Amino acid sequence: MSRGEWAQASRAGVPNERTTLEGVGKTTADLAAAARAAADDRPLRWIAIESPEEAAALADEAARIGAPPLDVLYRLNPDVAPETLTGLAVGAGSTKFGMTETEIATAIEAGGGPDGRLRPRGIHLHVGSQLGAVDAWRDAVRKALALAALWRGSIETFDTVDLGGGFPVGPAGTPAPAPERFARELRPLLAAVPEDRRPTRIAIEPGRVLVARAGWLVARVLHVRDRAGRQVVLDAGMTELIRPALYGARHPIHALTSLGRPIDMLGEIRSPDVSPARVEGPICESTDALGTHDLPPLRRDDLVVIGDAGAYAASLGSAYNGRPRPPQVLLAADGRLSLGRRRGSLASLA
Repeated sequence: MSRGEWAQASRAGVPNERTTLEGVGKTTADLAAAARAAADDRPLRWIAIESPEEAAALADEAARIGAPPLDVLYRLNPDVAPETLTGLAVGAGSTKFGMTETEIATAIEAGGGPDGRLRPRGIHLHVGSQLGAVDAWRDAVRKALALAALWRGSIETFDTVDLGGGFPVGPAGTPAPAPERFARELRPLLAAVPEDRRPTRIAIEPGRVLVARAGWLVARVLHVRDRAGRQVVLDAGMTELIRPALYGARHPIHALTSLGRPIDMLGEIRSPDVSPARVEGPICESTDALGTHDLPPLRRDDLVVIGDAGAYAASLGSAYNGRPRPPQVLLAADGRLSLGRRRGSLASLA
């Protein structure tokens, strides 16, 4: 999404040829860095264009630096109604993401056309996150394939469709389409496109579905109150996991101890003492709430664990309220623990 994420990927050993630059907020400096990498014979796999103005700016930077043609995709706003939370429905027509078919035509021209500084390679698409059904995704993919087929007729290099992600990760037992369900929809959509107009390269961005369940956020109980039902306040909240406060996302919560005694999650689920509790975070915002969960009796210093925190938890964390970042502990396959990131200090807030 930015030079910052690009730098993180590079430090992790991901080469430019396996990195794409996307995002609605690419600055001129981001675009210049992409052009410079191409001039240094280290081009990115592609850059996803969000507007005709961005296409023109990237072409200008490529010309100024003397870069060879840059591979680009054009992000389509499919104008569909994704079956997800409003804040995650990026494929809706009113959102800030992507372009209309007409704007894509203008963007191709702004980049110099087929023989300009930008090499048109295809269409980029992302319908939304945590999709609860495939209907809107199917409609959006159909539009993207039709538009790609149209341009493939006049631009030989137009060979790619990036379908984005959206594969959901929900609480256990919650009905949600698996990635295989999306894959089954794609085959007939491709078959409906004339063979000489089909993309020869299909990309997906599975993201969350691969890593969400790899992360757990451990929190300590601060308060237990009887306030229109049971209320539990934790020492972790929107500074560590902002998704529930930001757009109403739900994460499962389980107790690790009950009244000071260790328990296992399965035992908690079977316990007759389990009852609903409204779980709240410690931040001075009323929206710092984690939802209602079935939990056993709790008291101060009991431990709970918040699940599905392996995606968009630490990366969205903040130091709001002067809260240093929590440590990250890595669990190896053989059961060994290692420190992945130290706990932040008060000095780190300066």
